[in-house]
Amino acid sequence: MNNVNDALFQPHDLGTLTLPNRVLMSPLTRSRSSQPGDVPNDMNAQYYQQRAGAGLIISEATQVSPQGKGYAFTPGIHSEEQIEGWRKVTSAVHMAGGRIHMQLWHVGRISHTALQPDGNKPVAPSAIKPEGAKTFISADSGMVDVPEPRALEAGEMADIVEQYRQGALNAKAAGFDGVEVHAANGYLLDQFLKSGSNHRSDEFGGSVENRMRLPLMVIEAVIDVWGKDNVGVRVSPTGSFNAMYDEDPVETFGEFAKRLNDLGISYIEVVEDSFQGNHANGRPESVIDAIQAGFHGTYIANGAYTAEEARKRIGNDRCDLVTFGRPFIANPDLPERFRQHAELNKWDDSTFYGGDERGYTDYPTLKELEPSV
Repeated sequence: MNNVNDALFQPHDLGTLTLPNRVLMSPLTRSRSSQPGDVPNDMNAQYYQQRAGAGLIISEATQVSPQGKGYAFTPGIHSEEQIEGWRKVTSAVHMAGGRIHMQLWHVGRISHTALQPDGNKPVAPSAIKPEGAKTFISADSGMVDVPEPRALEAGEMADIVEQYRQGALNAKAAGFDGVEVHAANGYLLDQFLKSGSNHRSDEFGGSVENRMRLPLMVIEAVIDVWGKDNVGVRVSPTGSFNAMYDEDPVETFGEFAKRLNDLGISYIEVVEDSFQGNHANGRPESVIDAIQAGFHGTYIANGAYTAEEARKRIGNDRCDLVTFGRPFIANPDLPERFRQHAELNKWDDSTFYGGDERGYTDYPTLKELEPSV
């Protein structure tokens, strides 16, 4: 099939990578790492390898430290065993001709004492309990309430930065092609950025300039490891998941975009809409305008996109690339299905988090559905 005029199948230069298509795999928590130790395994490697046809895979959120952990069975990048486990994944993806970035994650207040070293309280910019936020702490726990966190001391910020720097170094050792800094969805860096979760009165809170300070320190440290061409950042300006809000997302994220542009990072991924909750009705066009006015690198759109909407948004210069989440869970060959305008497998959301191969590596490709001759 001729795709010469299909916006989804035009190549795109992203930092040091040339992407063969614009159908990217979104970071997707699947909670299937091996225990003890939160170590990626052979099943994870198979899952990612199946999806290597993506223009770029962005890995599931990966905790940069034991303190950064917020959910049971999610992987880390802070031990030798985890580095070795992720090396299996990157090798499998590269063997299949794919490209993969690691998403670096610290959950901040979205954790539980049962998951924290020595049973400590989770950390946050301010000691504000996120009302309604939940996590899971074991296979049998079900969803449990997140407790009130403790506010980080100003003197602890350097250690937070070091956790990300070491995570970035470890991601490089594990064979990734680059990294994405997770500053979205109500986790630590998003908690600092947004006025609803950051009530500090020191140099890390109050004004937009101060609320950006820690996230920018982290991003600068990651750039020192990877170079600006291999670093992206994910934001969710109007997301409400994990009890988040910002009084003026146009100002906050317009200013943040300018600072990210000054740093010269490769891309910004924007969660425009979310099945987990969004304060905007539809896509927040005024916020998108502000981000695009300030940031001149690659803009990656995320949030309940269909192939047709992605084609239109790319064609109208509203984005350069699109990340797909749930469709990629159920369709390991999603780009090929989009190329052929083929029917998509339906996802089973009861298998999203935790479990085994069912709902993970057993979704069929188009080729596997073809009748045998």
